[in-house]
Amino acid sequence: MKVIELKNIKKVYYLKDLEVPVLRDINLEIMQGEFVAIVGQSGSGKSTLLNILGLLDKPSEGCYKLAGMEISNRSDEELSVIRSRYLGFIFQQFNLLPRLTIQENVSLPIVYSTGYMDSHEDPLELLSMVGLSDRLKHKPNEISGGQQQRVAIVRALVNKPSIILADEPTGNLDTKSAKEIVRILKDLNNIGITVIMVTHEPEIASYATRIVKIQDGAIIDDKTRIPVKCDSSRKLDSKTFKYKTFSFLKIKNCFVEAIRSIMYNKTRSILSILSVVMGIVSLISILAISGGVRRNIEKQIASLGSNVLVISPGVTKSGGVYYKKKMGIGLESKDVDDLKKNVSEIKSITGYVFEGFHQVSAGGKNYNTTVEGVSTGYQDIENSYPSIGRFFTDIEDKENKKVVLLGKTVLKKIYGSENFNPVGNYLKIDDVDFQVIGVLPTKGVEGWRDGDNRVVIPLNTAMRRIFGIRNLFFIAAQIKDGVNIDRISEIITRRILFTHRIPFYRKKDAVEIKSAVKFQEMARSTNRTFSFLIVSIAFISLLVGGIGIMNVMFASVSERTKEIGLRKALGANKTDILLQFIIESIFICCIGGVIGIVLGWGGTVIIINKLCNQLFRIEAYVTYFSVIFAFCFSVLTGLIFAIWPARKASLLNPIDALRHD
Repeated sequence: MKVIELKNIKKVYYLKDLEVPVLRDINLEIMQGEFVAIVGQSGSGKSTLLNILGLLDKPSEGCYKLAGMEISNRSDEELSVIRSRYLGFIFQQFNLLPRLTIQENVSLPIVYSTGYMDSHEDPLELLSMVGLSDRLKHKPNEISGGQQQRVAIVRALVNKPSIILADEPTGNLDTKSAKEIVRILKDLNNIGITVIMVTHEPEIASYATRIVKIQDGAIIDDKTRIPVKCDSSRKLDSKTFKYKTFSFLKIKNCFVEAIRSIMYNKTRSILSILSVVMGIVSLISILAISGGVRRNIEKQIASLGSNVLVISPGVTKSGGVYYKKKMGIGLESKDVDDLKKNVSEIKSITGYVFEGFHQVSAGGKNYNTTVEGVSTGYQDIENSYPSIGRFFTDIEDKENKKVVLLGKTVLKKIYGSENFNPVGNYLKIDDVDFQVIGVLPTKGVEGWRDGDNRVVIPLNTAMRRIFGIRNLFFIAAQIKDGVNIDRISEIITRRILFTHRIPFYRKKDAVEIKSAVKFQEMARSTNRTFSFLIVSIAFISLLVGGIGIMNVMFASVSERTKEIGLRKALGANKTDILLQFIIESIFICCIGGVIGIVLGWGGTVIIINKLCNQLFRIEAYVTYFSVIFAFCFSVLTGLIFAIWPARKASLLNPIDALRHD
C-alpha cells in the first residue's frame, strides 16, 4: 500500500524579491513498512522534503497524498490530528522541553491525542524498553545525548504512529549511541512501522531498505535494497478527522504549564503579579473609601429630611458660574422671622451665612475654620443638637450675643481633645471675643468636607459683627408632615414677594425654591461622578498592569517559539496554543487578584479605615461586590491582554517555530 505519494512537489522560499528554489519536481512513492533513508549533502533539500512529508511545512506546488488522502486541502486542525495520530517525529536536536521531566516529555503527545478513542502506548513501559525506567524524574539536561535521543524516540512512539520521521537522528551522537539509535529504528521498522530517515552518513543509511539520494532539490537516485511486505495491522485509513478542542487533560496540562512557566521565570512573574496586586488593592481601597463617603452622605441627607425647602435669591448661570439675577431679592434675617410667624405650615426655619478661613484662637492656639451664622431652627433642620452645653436662643440671636458652639475638629485643635468640656470658656473669632456655650454633635465628612471643622454663631451676630453683610445666603425651612411641597413653595414665594413689594409675575427672577430632594439628587450625582473618577484611576493602574502582562506574554512567546513548534509537531493546533498562553496570563492575574483581595481587604480594615476615621471621620466600607468586581476585572485584564500575544503564538508555522533560535 502506498502510504505517501508525491507528484511534482516544489518548494520555493522568498528573500525579499529574491526567489530561492529548494525542491524541484519531486516525485516519490513510499510503501507501507519501508525504511527509507533520504541522503544528500547539506543544503540539498532533504530536511525540507522531510518537513513536507511530516506536515510541518507546505509545498509551493504539487500534490501530496497520505494514505490516498490529498493533504493540500486539509485544515490546520485536521493536519494537527494527522500529525498526532499517524506521524512520529525524531529531531536531531532532540527538542525536549527543559522544564519537564523525562516522563512528562514522553507523555506530552498524549495531551493532544484526545480527539480519538484509540489507546496509546504506556510511556513507562516504553521508557523501560529503552532502559530509562530509572530516569523518569530527571530533566533532559541531567542525562546523556544518547539517552535524550532515546527519550525522543519513545515520545514519537507513544501515540502508536504508523510513520516515523527522523531528521539526522544520529547527528549529535557518538558512534556507539548512533548505532544504538539506528538499531532501535530498525526494530521499529521490523514490526511494520514505516521509517523515513534523513542522514548524510552512508553507514547509517545502509541500515535502510531503500535509499533516496537528493541533490540540489531534485531526486537523482532511488534504490530499493530489500523489498518489504505490508503489515495490515498498521494500515492508514482515509477519514475525516475531528478534533476535540477542549478536554480535562488539556485544561489540566495548561494550568500545570502555567505554574511551571511562573516558577521558571520567578522574577518576571513576581513583577507581573505585583502589578496586578497593586491595581486590585487600589481598586478595593478606593471603592471602600467611596462607599464610606456615600454612606456618610446618605446619612447626612437622611438627617436633613425630604421635607426641607431651600429658599434663595433668583440666580442665572453663565460660563459655568452662577450669578444673582438683576431682579433677585436680597434675603434678610427679618424674612426668617416673617415666614416663621405667617406661614403656619413651616415647622422650623433658619437663615444661613457662612465663610471659611476665619481664625479661631484660645490659650495660645489658633486654627482656621468655617464660621456659620444660623437661626435657632438650625438644630432641628440639621439634626444638630449640642452634645455638650446648649444652643443659643432667639433672644441671643436678636441681641447679637457673642456666643459660639464648636465643632469636634475645632475643639480638638484648640483644646487638645474632642472630649474636653469648653462651656464657659472664651475664645476669639477674628479678634472678637466669644463665649463657648456648647459643642456640636459629630457630623463626619459631608461630601468631601469635614463637617466638624466649623463653629456656629447666631445669625445676626455673624452678619453684623463678623462678616459685615446685610443679606442671607439662603433660608432653609422644614415643612410639617403631610403638607404638599409644591403648594407650600407657592405660598412662601408669594409671602416673600409681598414683603419685598415685587410683582408676582417676576417671581422666577426674584426668588428660587428647591426641595431637599433635589439637593439629595445633586449630592448623589456628585458623589457618583467623583467615585467614577477615582475608580478610573484604579482602573488605569490595572490597565498598566495588563500592559505589563502583555509584554511578559510577548517575551514568553519569543522565548518559547521553539517549544510552540514542537507542540504543533506533536499534534497541537492553533486553539491549543492560544488556550495555553491565555490560561497562563489569566493564572497570573488570578494569583495577583487573590493576593490583591487579601491585602486590599485586610489593608482597608486595618489601615485605610483607621486613617479615614482619624482624618475624615468616616468608615471605609468594603462590599462583596467590590471584591468580586475587582477579581473579575483582574481576570478580564489577563484575558484581554493575553489574546494578542497568544494569537501570535498560535499562528506560528511549525517549521518556522522549530527553526527559531
